[in-house]
Amino acid sequence: MDHHTQDRKVGLTPFRIGLSLGMLIACNFVNWMDRQVLSAVVPSVRDEFLKSNDHAVPGILNWLHPGQDPQNAALGMLVLCFMGAYMLLAPIFGVLPFKRWRIIGFGIILWSLATGLSGLAGSFGMLLISRFLVGVGEAAHGPLAPAMIADLYPKAKRGTMMALFMLAVPCGSALGYILGGLVDATLGWRWAFYLPVIPGLLLGGLCFMMPEPVRSETDKKKKTTWKDFVRLLKTPSFLYAMAAMTAMTFCIGALGYWMPSYVHEYRNAGSLATVNLIFGGIVLLTGIGATFAGGYLADKLRPRYSGIDFLLPAAALAIGLPLFILALYTPFPYAWLLIAVTCAVLFAGGAPMNTIIANVVSPTHRAIAYGVNILVIHLLGDAISPMIVGATADSSGMHVAFMSLSVVVILAIAFCLLGSRHIVKDMTVVAESDHA
Repeated sequence: MDHHTQDRKVGLTPFRIGLSLGMLIACNFVNWMDRQVLSAVVPSVRDEFLKSNDHAVPGILNWLHPGQDPQNAALGMLVLCFMGAYMLLAPIFGVLPFKRWRIIGFGIILWSLATGLSGLAGSFGMLLISRFLVGVGEAAHGPLAPAMIADLYPKAKRGTMMALFMLAVPCGSALGYILGGLVDATLGWRWAFYLPVIPGLLLGGLCFMMPEPVRSETDKKKKTTWKDFVRLLKTPSFLYAMAAMTAMTFCIGALGYWMPSYVHEYRNAGSLATVNLIFGGIVLLTGIGATFAGGYLADKLRPRYSGIDFLLPAAALAIGLPLFILALYTPFPYAWLLIAVTCAVLFAGGAPMNTIIANVVSPTHRAIAYGVNILVIHLLGDAISPMIVGATADSSGMHVAFMSLSVVVILAIAFCLLGSRHIVKDMTVVAESDHA
């Protein structure tokens, strides 16, 4: 399908296609900024709620560590509540029969208001509720955005466009770390949640004004059924991609949430504001370079290496794993360089892995495929990893907790290698069904 045919298919001019991509990138940017603000202020939240009289929630977790104070496990519950809403509702939002831009606009407005509510929380329990509502809002955006990008661009350009979309992950995350750290040091941690509200509300309102891409006639007529789920489960490369992304998401969630606290509290490498500033800068620079490079290289090498979308993330992780382990034993500031490489290899696989799903699933089922993927990778990934790593740190220290992530990285590499054996056949099946 050439570019002009693609334009007619979605019913948009090239300008509006570019505008749609820009808006989706902006939405993803705000998404990750709001998400990572919490990671930047974890020590301050602990000091306010878990070292005072608010012991109700940690009390629930005493079974994890009898006779100990499970503060880190309790802090991990903030992510569990957020991800619980996000992963359970994402498949539902993926199949709602409403205009997709309106669903996304609703989600942004909701998560922006909920972010402000996090700053107003008077107890740890209220903070848990506000993070749950943030997850509800972000669930409206998660499965629809990548599916819309796949509808807007032909297969030859999807990797690059998906990489541009995913650049918002490091950029938004970096601003979340930097904003959270600096605001926490000057105005207090609550203001780190107040400031993103207005930009989020404005962006959400603009979504309601965006032109909706015209779906194909086949897409309009088909309804999602249980057979569609069965078809997904019979697509090996989809399953291996989802398994690899789950392992990668487990590591990204744990490292992203605990790294500022680890460097500041356990390695004594600087004030919290300074650590967030450095880590945010690392996430920004490595994320932009590695995310775009991953998508661009996958598009360029795919004609020569059919399994490149799996092999590229596998190679990056294999290079990064020993360097990450070395970082845990290297003194600061030299360890920052090794941490930067770790971030780069994790970001490099994002765009190729998301492109796999777009290429091995028919256009009709992409939204539900991304919704199922979101459910699984977060259910078994970053929904639980901050709490698991926190619980491990409560009993054995954060150093041991981070070391344990190496096992998960090895699993991700194995899943990528297995998936590379099936992707050609699965893409052929989709191509034949599209022309049937």
